[in-house]
Amino acid sequence: MTGAALKAARGLIRDFGEVEQLQVSRKGPADFVSTADHKAEKTLRAELSRARPAFGFLMEESGATPGSDEKHRWIVDPLDGTTNFLHGIPHFCISIALEREGEIVAGVIYEPTRDEMFWAEKGVGAYMNDRRLRVSGRSKLEDAVIGTGIPFRERGHHESYLQSLSQVMATTAGVRRMGSAALDLAYVAAGRYDGYWEFGLSIWDIAAGVLLVREAGGKVAEPSGTGDPLLTGDIVASNMQIHESLAALIRKGSRRAA
Repeated sequence: MTGAALKAARGLIRDFGEVEQLQVSRKGPADFVSTADHKAEKTLRAELSRARPAFGFLMEESGATPGSDEKHRWIVDPLDGTTNFLHGIPHFCISIALEREGEIVAGVIYEPTRDEMFWAEKGVGAYMNDRRLRVSGRSKLEDAVIGTGIPFRERGHHESYLQSLSQVMATTAGVRRMGSAALDLAYVAAGRYDGYWEFGLSIWDIAAGVLLVREAGGKVAEPSGTGDPLLTGDIVASNMQIHESLAALIRKGSRRAA
């Protein structure tokens, strides 16, 4: 998984170096990024298929492809943080998860501009390059920095999100919106963020990150506490100490918007 990510990242970095030259064209950058996305996905598919030819795939660009091994599939986002990439902002990543019989058992999130390889295996722990990761130890929301993703244009329920944001802003030390759900979860695992929440995500955005947070000692759940974020796309992740308080704030905001 790490080898596949590194190989695909070489192409992304080359393409990222060209983005600035395309900013004068309204059509050009979007088309260019789409090409970069597809090239990275093609490389990842080739490398992962070479390693495990029987495994199926669920990929952001090309969708689901069943394998002869029905127990395993790769869940891949070849470029998480596409808008950042498009605007020349160096904060994007490749995300790869391995699902076995419906459970995520391994995950890789690679941020190529800083050469940060976040990875985790179930029962083995979470790491960044060769350093073991642990979620933060902060126990008070007033000291916590929380990551989030903001809905835009017609996507998502804006009023519900704004009410939740209002609750979190009024209670914590700060909210950050950096534009990559996978990296937001990796940052929770690394203790850079104390927590994170977002609504309406796809499984390829969060599959690897969910395992990273859990293997780093954190908790991941749906804000309601009842559903599976991998199925619903609504997620709150944090260390154990603040999780219930953070989820309660998000639920309170959602109720007010209802």
